[in-house]
Amino acid sequence: MKIAGATLNQIPLDWKNNTENIIHAIEEAKKQAVKILCLPELCLTGYGCEDLFLTQWVPEKALSLLQQIKEHCSDIIVVVGLPVIVNGITYNGACVIDNKKIVGITLKQNLARDGVHYEPRWFEEWPVGETDSLVFENETIPVGDIIYETNGIKFGFEICEDAWRKHRRPGYKLCKQGVHLILNPSASHFAMQKSLLREQEVVIDGSAKFNCVYLFVNLLGNEAGRMIYDGDIIIGQNGKLLAVNKRLSFQRFNILSCNIDFQNAQNSENVPFTDSKEKNEELVRATALALFDYLRKSKAKGYVLSLSGGADSSICAVLVAEMVKRASTELGWSQFCLALGLDEEKTGRDWRRAVNQILASAYQGTKNSSPETFHAAKSLAESLGAEFHEWKIDEEVNSYSMKMEKAIGRKLSWETDDITLQNIQARTRSPIIWMLANIKRSVLLTTSNRSEGDVGYATMDGDTSGSLAPIAGLSKVFILQWLRWAEKELNHSGLHAVNNLQPTAELRPLERNQTDEADLMPYTVLAEIEKHAIQYRQSPKQVFTIMRTEDNAEQLKIYIKKFYRLWSANQWKRERLAPSFHLDDINVDPRSWCRFPILSSSFEQELTEF
Repeated sequence: MKIAGATLNQIPLDWKNNTENIIHAIEEAKKQAVKILCLPELCLTGYGCEDLFLTQWVPEKALSLLQQIKEHCSDIIVVVGLPVIVNGITYNGACVIDNKKIVGITLKQNLARDGVHYEPRWFEEWPVGETDSLVFENETIPVGDIIYETNGIKFGFEICEDAWRKHRRPGYKLCKQGVHLILNPSASHFAMQKSLLREQEVVIDGSAKFNCVYLFVNLLGNEAGRMIYDGDIIIGQNGKLLAVNKRLSFQRFNILSCNIDFQNAQNSENVPFTDSKEKNEELVRATALALFDYLRKSKAKGYVLSLSGGADSSICAVLVAEMVKRASTELGWSQFCLALGLDEEKTGRDWRRAVNQILASAYQGTKNSSPETFHAAKSLAESLGAEFHEWKIDEEVNSYSMKMEKAIGRKLSWETDDITLQNIQARTRSPIIWMLANIKRSVLLTTSNRSEGDVGYATMDGDTSGSLAPIAGLSKVFILQWLRWAEKELNHSGLHAVNNLQPTAELRPLERNQTDEADLMPYTVLAEIEKHAIQYRQSPKQVFTIMRTEDNAEQLKIYIKKFYRLWSANQWKRERLAPSFHLDDINVDPRSWCRFPILSSSFEQELTEF
């Protein structure tokens, strides 16, 4: 029997886009003589509908669209994910359509509730082993914990989180019931190297434990703004990986099919796709797709960036350029330009000329800016083809400072007003770069990184200004090594000057030799404290015990206390950061991963215990 998964690039509540992608996938599967086609979790509505799942009309609308979809399901079994209301309660369901007839809807038994997921806010878990029914279009449809059968092959479901609950996996029960095939429609967010876990723990281990064929299929693309879905389709049988698709595609949908011999596992087809899962390459592929989808789905005309010559703004510029290179290569120039509303003739089918249409940048210097950072910014922009502007903001900074000096009746000085004089420079850059974004009708990128988010090392309404923060989920340590890798492996020679600079905000006079690490602590130390304190949720004393060595104890105490105090004091900043992409195992966006009170004791007692 030939089975298949189809990954889809969906948009919350975009009924036209979502149904068209589903129907195109079904038609392609039929051309390939597929018998069972599994589509991703909640693919009909989109996974990221948030509190609209609490409405009655959204599940009802999704159910009504099945009428249109099922007419395309002649001589094929298709699984469509959607929310379902049963007895006034909303569940997360996988609807099985067999030859134009809805034969059942399996409901999710384990809801994702940690990290970036808040499913229990919108759905209820379905009780194990129970079934019920609902009436739709004068037909009674079984719902709940259901097993299906076709041509002597029994199949059932684990829906996304179901497969990650090691002791509550539906697969154990399905195995006892003699199921030959387990389908897993998922909306499993991207994180670097997470696909390795899916392959091993979900598909390979699952198919071995449950003595079955296992098909996993994920959503694709930047669906709703923050989460990225890599479009994994993975097929395994009895502990053996049979097939894996090309991940992180720019296509609206793609299919992976596989001929399965359910009687003889030794004769099963084995066609794995070799796909790089090296973290640096994964990062650029995922972010390029996220930037592409964000641009086309927001209907903006491009991106605008305050390019300082530093690491953070430089990685943002390179990632936009990589988006252009990779999307145009996969889609072809015509389809690429059509998707983003570009003038194909003006691009000349050259990626640098296309970048020039999409990315506008500006170096906003002051008397504290160095020739080195200007050269780094200009040479990078030129190497990428980005539109580049340069202006000074000293006149505006002086105007603000003079007004304040008149108001308070004294001169401002670096000895008494250090933070004030730094912040006014960063904030003065904001209005004019927003002005450029407005003129361009473009998305303003803010360059905040995760390490800065940890400790509030950013000026609110200054360098944090923007409507999208593409690297806010990445640590500074990762960014710095990624830029060195990109210069060498991606041939971005324009990064050479950037990679030879020490990170600095350049907000103090040059003779003060300001550097980020002198203001904070070594970035490697900050990242290690963050890992234990935030990702693994350890107390200050526990972090100290884990990181302590014979010769670092006293300095380590200072760094740990500084981290926790700055973390506590700056939650209000994290609450106001622009939406960011989730790219790693951790991020510090309180709207998607890490919640913390704005007001707290700031670990006052805990910081005295070591």
